[in-house]
Amino acid sequence: MDAPSELGEFLKSRRAAVRPEDVGLTTAPERRRVAGLRREELALLAGVSITHYTRLEQGRATGVSDSVLDAVARTLRLTEDETDHLRDLARPALRCRPAAPRAEQATPSARQLLAAMTDIPALILDRRGDVLAWNRLGHVLLAGHLPWESPKTPAARPNLIRMLFLDERYRERYADWKEEAHLAVASLRLVAGRHPDDRALAELIGRLSILSDEFTALWARHPVRTCTSGRKSLHHPEVGPLELSFENLTLPGSAGQRLITYTAEPGTPSDAALRLLASTAAPALPAHLPLPRG
Repeated sequence: MDAPSELGEFLKSRRAAVRPEDVGLTTAPERRRVAGLRREELALLAGVSITHYTRLEQGRATGVSDSVLDAVARTLRLTEDETDHLRDLARPALRCRPAAPRAEQATPSARQLLAAMTDIPALILDRRGDVLAWNRLGHVLLAGHLPWESPKTPAARPNLIRMLFLDERYRERYADWKEEAHLAVASLRLVAGRHPDDRALAELIGRLSILSDEFTALWARHPVRTCTSGRKSLHHPEVGPLELSFENLTLPGSAGQRLITYTAEPGTPSDAALRLLASTAAPALPAHLPLPRG
């Protein structure tokens, strides 16, 4: 990804979203050539020179101070996530050539934790959305149509963002696909800004841009948002609708790997449906073992 051009496109998209009257500017009756704030208006409101702001938007400014970025963020009414994204784009890490993609692995202890979570759907993802491991219930909940062993082979690993746009059976899981897609792209934007040298991430974005017009349209809007917890409305082909809460927990010392868990409120129809799904997700006992006595 080209960090300077990404910075310029991000700032332009946010300038276009702020109307002059929203920030107390009176506009002349003549037709404006640009939507939202002009560069000079933003520079005036932020208290920076138009030359300095122009260089920032063109990706030519070096050593941009916190005070300038904070002033621009306040003027554009950026959220906390968007402000962090602005900082990432304005200060790309010094780097050489992007390194070749390297397959990540979940640690043995993380896999052991997943296996112990028999009643809760859970997955381990890397920062790009690749599934590094899942437990039985996580697999059946989200992607039972894929082989259980697929996360173990890097070339065959499911990627939840890619599946959301290109896998019809996966996207049908989501009752509000448009909201889920927006959140996925907004999260991917944040990760891309933090890791501009991640070649595998750039390849994922490039592939989705080629194969999905829906992704391309959302990506062009520059949404930015992190999503650590919330609710998801799913529709499972075997047990029907599910209203689940999720937690997105970063694993320490793992270069951005995340543990995602899903739970249902006790006593609800979703809880009953999840328990039913758990009974189907349990691996069968080997034929040579005696059945447990009741």
